Amino acid sequence: MSDPIGTSAAPTARGTAPAKAGLVLTALILASAVANLNLAVANVALPTIGDAFNATQVQLNLVAVGYSLGLAASVLYLGAVGDRYGRKLMLMGGLLLSIVACIASAYAPNPGFLVVARIVGGLSAGMAYPTTLALITALWSGPQRTKSIALWSALGGGVSMLGPLLAGLLLEDFWWGSVFLLTLPLVAVAIPMVWRFVPAHVNEETEPVDNLGGVLSIFFVGALILGINFAPVPGSTTMAFVLIGLSLVIGGFFIWRQRRASNPLYDLKVAARPTFWVAATGGIIVFGSLMGVAFVSQQYLQNVLGYDTVAAGAAILPAVVMMVLVAPRSARLVESHGSRRTLLSGQAFLVVAIVIMLVFWTTTESYWVVGLAYVFLGIGVGLAGTPSSNSLTGSVPVKRVGMASGTADLQRDLGGALMTSLFGALLTAGYAGAMSSAIGSSKELSDVTQSTQSQLTMSFEGAEAIAAQHPKYASQITEAAKQSFLDGDQWAYIAGLVLVLIGMFVVFRFYPRHQQEVALKAEYARESDSSASGQHPNV
Repeated sequence: MSDPIGTSAAPTARGTAPAKAGLVLTALILASAVANLNLAVANVALPTIGDAFNATQVQLNLVAVGYSLGLAASVLYLGAVGDRYGRKLMLMGGLLLSIVACIASAYAPNPGFLVVARIVGGLSAGMAYPTTLALITALWSGPQRTKSIALWSALGGGVSMLGPLLAGLLLEDFWWGSVFLLTLPLVAVAIPMVWRFVPAHVNEETEPVDNLGGVLSIFFVGALILGINFAPVPGSTTMAFVLIGLSLVIGGFFIWRQRRASNPLYDLKVAARPTFWVAATGGIIVFGSLMGVAFVSQQYLQNVLGYDTVAAGAAILPAVVMMVLVAPRSARLVESHGSRRTLLSGQAFLVVAIVIMLVFWTTTESYWVVGLAYVFLGIGVGLAGTPSSNSLTGSVPVKRVGMASGTADLQRDLGGALMTSLFGALLTAGYAGAMSSAIGSSKELSDVTQSTQSQLTMSFEGAEAIAAQHPKYASQITEAAKQSFLDGDQWAYIAGLVLVLIGMFVVFRFYPRHQQEVALKAEYARESDSSASGQHPNV
């Protein structure tokens, strides 16, 4: 029998790895970095894009969400297609399509064109990003797989968090479109490395793809992501409810289809495994909290502490460093103590980070308090990311690992959309309430017109604009706006704290302990082997 992953050694307790494993893993991490970086660069450029096109807020929202929309809507379907027709081919296609999407975004002539280009960019990421995790799962096994997933998770998350800093540096000297060209050097290196070093056709599916289920999954996830993102946008409440309602209806049809399909796109029996659904739930909370906290804290650094874009992006570097340093140790903890304890440890560090933000971040804090919160945030994500992704991939047959890698990707996109929208809505509501109270208690501001009060309570940026128009009251308005922002972000952080604690309870209550986890995954592996034909595809 030929060795399906190109190793000369038989499987051992140390696991197996492909030939030239370091180069293969480097190629896959570079490919995932392309998707992660493209996802992170747009938000920093939104004000500049708005000025360049005189874009409406709805257009800017679509630019911001377009990439996530294309990515999240496509990952489940494309993961199954890659499992059936070739993961390496899918990865190469995604990298090539990303070149077209990046150039189209950078030189877009109008907002509508830019939105479409961003959706295409998300589609390219849907082809490439989950496929990298699927290939790691197919090519590695045992502890070697856990270590590889740890590096993939940490470096991918670190690159994503570096995106705002790198984009801010480019915007200092170049036009808004330059941020979308940031990944092209990575693509230029990733494509030849993937082509040269990544094996093809390893443990892939032979049964037909559930195309109807795939189409339903696209509309289900796409409508849900759009609805969540538009929920906090003023004047878009009706559209948000329509989209979310539509997603629920389509989601019902999707579940109906998966229960009846002979080869379901998303095997609900596998999804019901505790090592799968608990890990998926925990991952949504962990990665969603990361994105939601980053969304609020970046505004805090700029609005309250007065950091510029570059400084605000650089401030988050401690989180990036800790994620990269902690993730390899997370892999060892998973092997020695199990995913349950490692996930709980990561979530505990997230609790500490959010408590620091909630209690100690004020209008006059020095950077060490800011940096300390980011240190704990990075440790938490570094610890929790590995067991989350590793549990998903260890719960499904290797030939259908696209289901697990697609779910791992949805953790970030769906979790990020949920948490960012929730945190943003709470921040807006808390700010408006606090500013209204400040206006009512101020002798100087209580007599301002209704339209001015509306602008003051709408956002921090609106208050800053009023302050610039009324220099006599500028300092009072600015201080009230800063304090109101702090009151609002406390609402967001409290929500984040509650959600992480709920996530900890779910993991503590429902995730199997270490010995049971090992036994379950061994059972899943035997089921996978017994369902296979016994013939391994040649590399």
